[in-house]
Amino acid sequence: MAEFDRSTYAARAGSAAVIDEGLRSYMLRVYNYMGIGLVVTGVVAFFFNQWVMSDPAIAQAVYGSPLMWVLALSPLAFVLALSFGLEKMSVPTAQMVFWAFAAVMGLSLSSIFTVYTDASIAKVFFITAATFGSMSLYGYTTKRDLTGMGSFLFMGLIGLIIAMVVNIFMQSSALEFAISAVGVLIFVGLTAYDTQKIKESYSASHGADVLGRNAIRGALSLYLDFINLFMMLLRLFGNRE
Repeated sequence: MAEFDRSTYAARAGSAAVIDEGLRSYMLRVYNYMGIGLVVTGVVAFFFNQWVMSDPAIAQAVYGSPLMWVLALSPLAFVLALSFGLEKMSVPTAQMVFWAFAAVMGLSLSSIFTVYTDASIAKVFFITAATFGSMSLYGYTTKRDLTGMGSFLFMGLIGLIIAMVVNIFMQSSALEFAISAVGVLIFVGLTAYDTQKIKESYSASHGADVLGRNAIRGALSLYLDFINLFMMLLRLFGNRE
C-alpha cells in the first residue's frame, strides 16, 4: 500500500512538473510576442517620424491633414481582425497580422516624437516597463481570483473611452488630466487581470494550434495594456517640445 502511495505521489509530482514547465514556456512565448511587437512599434514610430519631419511638406500632409485620423484609427482594424477572426487563422497568419498591427501602431504613435522630448519618452517608457512588469508578476503569482476586478475595470474602461470622446470636443485640460490619472489605474489593474487570464487559458488549451493562437491573443492583450499605460503616463509626466 505504501509503495502504491509513493508511486501515485511521484506520478502526480511528475505531472505537475510537466504542467509547470509547459506553463513557463507558454508564458515566455506570450511575452516574447509582446516584446517583439513593442520593438517593432518603437522602431517604426521613430524612423517614420524622422522621415516625415525631414520635409515640412510631408509633415503637413501627414500630421496636418485628415490622414492623421487614418493613421490614428487604422490599428483598430487589426485589433478587430485579431479579436474576431483569430480562430479562423493559422498560427503563422496570426503572427503576421500581429506584426503588421504592431507596425501600423508605430505609424499611429509616431507623432509623440514631435510632441514630447526624446528624454521624457525614454523616461516614461522605463517607468511603464517597471510598472507593467510588477503588475504582470502580481497577476501571475497571486492566488486571488481577479475575475471580479476585471468586470469592474472593463466598465471603467468603457467610461474612460466615453470621456476621451467627449474631451475631443471639450478640449479640457482638467478632464484630460483626470482621464490620464484614471487610465493609469485602469490599465495597471488590467495588466494583472489579463496576466492571470492568460495563465489560466493554458490549462484550457489543447493542441499546438490552439496554444499558438491563444499565445498571440494573450500577447495582444498585454501589448494593448502596455501601450495604453505608456500613453496615459506620457500625458501625465511627459515633457512637451
